[in-house]
Amino acid sequence: MSNELRRLTAPRSWPIKRKAHHWVTKPSPGAHSIEDSVPVTVVVRDLLKICDTAAEVKRILSNRDMLVDGKVVRDVKKGIGLMDVVSFPKSNAHYRMVVNVRGKLTLVPIPEDKANWKLCRIDNKTTVKGGKTQLNLHDGRNILVEGDGYKTGDVLKIEIPTQRILEAYKMEQGSLALITSGSNVGKAEVIDEIVVRRLSSDNIVNFKNGSSTTRSNVFVIGSKTSEIELPEEAAI
Repeated sequence: MSNELRRLTAPRSWPIKRKAHHWVTKPSPGAHSIEDSVPVTVVVRDLLKICDTAAEVKRILSNRDMLVDGKVVRDVKKGIGLMDVVSFPKSNAHYRMVVNVRGKLTLVPIPEDKANWKLCRIDNKTTVKGGKTQLNLHDGRNILVEGDGYKTGDVLKIEIPTQRILEAYKMEQGSLALITSGSNVGKAEVIDEIVVRRLSSDNIVNFKNGSSTTRSNVFVIGSKTSEIELPEEAAI
């Protein structure tokens, strides 16, 4: 398997210059797909412009100067995806990965007191031995909970790296959601109704402004107001 991608064929979600160089780092297999994540090398060198070369990125990681979701990063190819928290403790710099209105993954600066938690969407859930419910989250995490009080599409605010659930935001009328794909990508809209469709078709979410999209493109970011900082053009 190649460790690099041609820049011209890299995912459209990557905010990189396509013709600056021929090759770009390919993310390692992980919680996020290649299309939905940006490798550490690209994040540090191209997005944040902390350094100029891949060798300098390796030096930063070897010094344990970078955290993702509260854990030290060692792999320069690790993919950083939606809602991941990137921190540089020595410089007290913290960022959250979101998507902008151009469909590009982008890092938004956040204060230190918001760097110890992240939002995770429940993509599916299963009942395991002992009657507990396993919540399978969008970033590859699995959390066991007692009972079955959560629904697919709801979003959990979890402490990182402990994964302790701090709060939950339901996908329901009145909730604020970030649209992660489609013609309205990157916009924050208030949910008006959820249209349940039969068989394998994805449910449809209608918004107060008259737009709509499939449920898989919707990421709840708060009950009434946004819990996270967004790019200026995404705010309603």
